[in-house]
Amino acid sequence: MKKKVLLMGKSGSGKTSMRSIIFADYLARETTRLSPTIDVEYSSVQFLGNLHLHLWDCGGQDDFYKNYLENMRDKIFRSVELLVYVFDVESPTVDHDLHQFRAIAQALDQHSPDATVFVLIHKMDLVAPESREAAFAERERSILDCCSATMNITCFPSSIWDETLYRAWSQIVYSLVPNTKLLEDHLGEFCKMCAADETVLFESTTFLVIAHCEENKGAHGDVHRFEKISNIIKQFKLSCRKCAQAQFEGMTVRNSKFTAFFNLFTTNTCVMVITSRPEIEPAAIQLNIEAAKPHFERLIPQTALE
Repeated sequence: MKKKVLLMGKSGSGKTSMRSIIFADYLARETTRLSPTIDVEYSSVQFLGNLHLHLWDCGGQDDFYKNYLENMRDKIFRSVELLVYVFDVESPTVDHDLHQFRAIAQALDQHSPDATVFVLIHKMDLVAPESREAAFAERERSILDCCSATMNITCFPSSIWDETLYRAWSQIVYSLVPNTKLLEDHLGEFCKMCAADETVLFESTTFLVIAHCEENKGAHGDVHRFEKISNIIKQFKLSCRKCAQAQFEGMTVRNSKFTAFFNLFTTNTCVMVITSRPEIEPAAIQLNIEAAKPHFERLIPQTALE
């Protein structure tokens, strides 16, 4: 199954940097060597085996925008499943940025009226922590006000320097994966089998969250913990590969309050199992993970096909 995804935004807004971190294993500090996107860069990302994301990273210079809207309108905006539009929160030309976004949104609505739109208000690390919530709310309001009320637009704050990038992209990819309810139902049964507090399924290349289950919903106070874990584990995996030439296969973290297991699971996923019950032996959890692998290996291709 193929999904066309447009990645757009003004030149220098951070589109290519975030794409490189999520899909090409760049560290945040390595993105400084990336060059601006010229015209359109095409890439195909295989996700969960049968799901192929066709990413169109569109250069954000004004001349390119004019070309997209006047000469390439049908080619760019036809058959789009999803648009990811990136705003630089510190941009000095907010009105111009909004005008460009409105033109893009209108073209998308004309050629792909059922497309979903995700807007990332990016580089939030440049805003003082105490002002971020207000800055995001103000920009989000401006974005929603400039578009048709019928458009399906979701906004996220983001930065390449923390977990917010993973939070946004996990939601973006989750929206593209069909039959996630089926996957979460089976993950819930696996969670009960392990007597676990939580189980989380990650895509193994990007470490984006695909599905999760918790026995006591809302018991954990940090609603963004999975994205923080995505960020930490991916950085650790890259460090293993770049510093020690080692292949990451899994890890176990244990303290007085919980034990967390993070293992390679199916061909395209990793699983995290967390239990707070000290009487459960780690070996039992590992056996359950191994026993569940064939079932989820058969199940996951179904979630990538309609």
